[in-house]
Formats: sequence, structure tokens, C-alpha cells
Amino acid sequence: MELSSIKLSKKIGGKIEIKSKQKLTKKSLPILYTPGVAEVSKAIAKDKKLSFEYTIRKNTVAVISDGSAVLGLGNIGSEAALPVMEGKALLFKELGGVDAIPIVLATQDTEEIIKTVKYLAPTFGGINLEDISAPRCFEIEERLKKELDIPVFHDDQHGTAIVVLAGLINALKVVKKNIKNIKIVISGTGAAGVAVCKLLLKYGAKNIIMIDSQGIIYRGRQGLNESKIAIAKITNSKNLKGTIRDAVIKADVFIGVSAPNLLKKDDIKKMNKDAIVFAMANPVPEIMPAEAKNGGAKVIATGRSDYPNQINNVLAFPGIFRGALDNKIKQITGIYKIKAAKAIAGLIKKPTSDRIVPEALDPKVSKAVAKIFTR
Repeated sequence: MELSSIKLSKKIGGKIEIKSKQKLTKKSLPILYTPGVAEVSKAIAKDKKLSFEYTIRKNTVAVISDGSAVLGLGNIGSEAALPVMEGKALLFKELGGVDAIPIVLATQDTEEIIKTVKYLAPTFGGINLEDISAPRCFEIEERLKKELDIPVFHDDQHGTAIVVLAGLINALKVVKKNIKNIKIVISGTGAAGVAVCKLLLKYGAKNIIMIDSQGIIYRGRQGLNESKIAIAKITNSKNLKGTIRDAVIKADVFIGVSAPNLLKKDDIKKMNKDAIVFAMANPVPEIMPAEAKNGGAKVIATGRSDYPNQINNVLAFPGIFRGALDNKIKQITGIYKIKAAKAIAGLIKKPTSDRIVPEALDPKVSKAVAKIFTR
């Protein structure tokens, strides 16, 4: 697969291209460009909101990365991130009908990124932030959301959280448990883990324990950054201490967005009956599905396409931006995220252990998600 990806990339020189919507002729030239285009520019100069009707802003988002946290590859830099951003743009177009422009930035400075995105914003109808490392990603997104009048969405955070919630809604139906009464352990306190935690709390979860590479996050633990201090305040109400193995004892749900091979089947055996395990580290999950099943897990999901129940962001972001652009939504709030998760979950009429979310390329998904924004 690696070799074929290289061969294809060399052959096609990028995954996307720009095509004109109108055929260029002698007759159309003065309409599409000068002098006719001046009338469009004068109209927008009088009312900038018309740029969302008369230009590509109507259906175009920027996919922006600094290359600091790319897939499982880490900080590989802007140029190496470009193929991934191209792929993201392709998915936007194919699954949501949204035109997306990949942009990689030659800086990893928070202030420079915020400044640059603000300079670029008048070209786009929305901003999709991608593969920016935590904790910088939290400040970058929050400030841009406050300072721009178009939707800003860090997909590594919220796309992941939406699809995890969608899967969990159906997994809990399978095991007949209520989110308000269960213990959830989340391994990973980066962009995805924090966002998953916050969305599950908003949906009604009461008992969440967060894990980083040093163990359980608890109030008063030395060396926590600001993001982890904030998370400690809203999780782990009993202020438990210990390792990931301590955390999963009597847990109902394990959600991994962290590192490979963290758990064994004996750890799953210590969870409550009919445990739910979402092991989403890629390409090697926190525990392999077969081992989790041998440990007694009832519902198992991964981030991989070669196992059932793939938790894939592609189920969320094309429909999120399709709906936001069509309905001129300026903020993708927590309420919209929960509605999106319910819409995705609702496409599975009879959830089973091996089917809690739709297939990644199911064309019905983006349409269902986009509908949640209809006023």
C-alpha cells in the first residue's frame, strides 16, 4: 500500500485540482473577468456579506495545518503534512460536495498561526483546522472562533468526539446501559481525548477518568499543563490516583486515543460485564480487537477499516461543513455536535456488537449530518 501511494502521488501530482464552472469563450470572457467582474466587486464593496453569495466563499473551506501532529507521524512539518491535507480536501468534495483548499503553514507559533488564518479568512466560508498539536490547538481554535465570523472547527478534536459519541450511543443500546450510570476511562489527553471527554460530559456522562502517559489525571498532580488542570476539575470526582490498569477496574467503557498496546485481556476482564472498548490508536490500537474480545468486551471499535466499527472522522466533517455553509452557521456549538452524533447513530436502526456506526463512505451520512443545521 505504501509503495502504491507513492506511485500514485508521483503519477497524478496531487489529489485535487481546480476546475472552472463556466466555459471560457470570447463571449463569456468580459462577463467572467474584466470589465464585467467589476460590477460584482463593486456590489461586494458595498456589502461584504455578498461575498458569501457571489464568490467561492459560498462553498469553500480552508484545511489548515502546521504539520505538528500529523496522523500517527507526529511533528513532520508543513511540507510533509500537505499530502494529508490534500486527502482531507478530497474527502470534503467527494462526501460533502464542499470545495476545500489545503494550506500548510511554515510556522508553529500560536500567534503567527492565528494572525495568518485571520488574514486568509476573507477567502473562505469556513476554517477546518487539522493536525495541530495540543495544547496549542485549544487556544488557536478558541481565539479564532471568537475573532472570526465564519465557522472554525478543529477536526482532530470535534470530528473525533462526534463519531465517538455516535458509536457510544449505539454501543450503550447493545449492552443496555445508561451513560449517566457508567464509568468511562479515556486514555489520551491531547486534542481528541479532551474533546471526547467534554462532549460526553455535555451528553450526560457523570463519571469519567482521564489518563495520560503518567497515569490518572487528578487534582493536585504535579506537572500538569493548563489543559490537564482544567480537565482534572471536571473529571475523576473521587480524585483517584494510579495507572491505566487501576483506572479500568470496574469501568464500563474504555476509549483510547493514545498509544499502542496499553492494555491486555486481563485488564478487560477487570472491567464490568459487557464492557465497551474503543481502541482507536492508529495503526496499532491500545489493545487488539481479538484480545479485547477474549477479555470479555462486548462491543469493540477501532480507528481501522479492516475491523468492524471503524470510528472515522469522515463520518462527521463533510456533513458538518455542508450544513454550516448552506445555513450560514457561524459557530458549531456543542448542541450541534450532539445533534450530529445522534444523526450518525440514527442511521443504524438495529445496532449490534459489530455494527454501531455506518460505513465510512456511506453517502447517506453527510446528508443526515447536514440536515441538523436546518433552521
